[in-house]
Amino acid sequence: MKRSEINQAIIDAKSMMEEYSWVLPQWGYWSTAEYLEQPITSKYLKEHQMGWDVTDFGKGVFNEQGITLFCIRNGIQGNVNDKPYAEKLLFMQEGQEIPFHSHKIKLEDIINRGGGDLAIEFLEVDEKDQELLNKINVLVDGEKISLDPHEPLILKRGQSVTVDRNIFHRFYAVKGSGMVMAGEVSQVNDDNNDNYFLEPIGRFSEIQEDEPTLHPLWNEI
Repeated sequence: MKRSEINQAIIDAKSMMEEYSWVLPQWGYWSTAEYLEQPITSKYLKEHQMGWDVTDFGKGVFNEQGITLFCIRNGIQGNVNDKPYAEKLLFMQEGQEIPFHSHKIKLEDIINRGGGDLAIEFLEVDEKDQELLNKINVLVDGEKISLDPHEPLILKRGQSVTVDRNIFHRFYAVKGSGMVMAGEVSQVNDDNNDNYFLEPIGRFSEIQEDEPTLHPLWNEI
């Protein structure tokens, strides 16, 4: 990805937060220089994978497959003395998707916080990663819903779904409905070790530095 694409994605996310009166912690607005001036806080944030995260999954088609995230709070997987929970904001343009992936450790709720409609599809696979045809049961705000594999679940603003461990899922902003601001409330998040994609893609992007950094990503702190 180009740094200019990352900067614009963050600008778009900040604009949507302003529309819905969301405010980040102070460090969410820091420049690279301000992070350098606060080494203790910066060390904590990087260890906990907290802050901005913009990725095209290494595919180079950010407008089709990509996402902008901000991790507000998080523990460290395997550390029983740390927080056992995490919270994120997720931003998707119309038609932009995050590809099919699952988590072995993290149980999560995905919430439509504002904007357009959020679609989520689910599937299960066997030990050879072959898709299974059985229906998948999910909880939508406590109501049990049964879906076929790849059948879109549409979440309107305020609705949420619980995504079980080992259930593959992809989500995207429905075309024609506008940009989506979603939320994630979950057990501890670990983007280095607990993301399993169906296709061989990368979790983070290589960045072409075509303009100065607006806000560093959490893995750049």
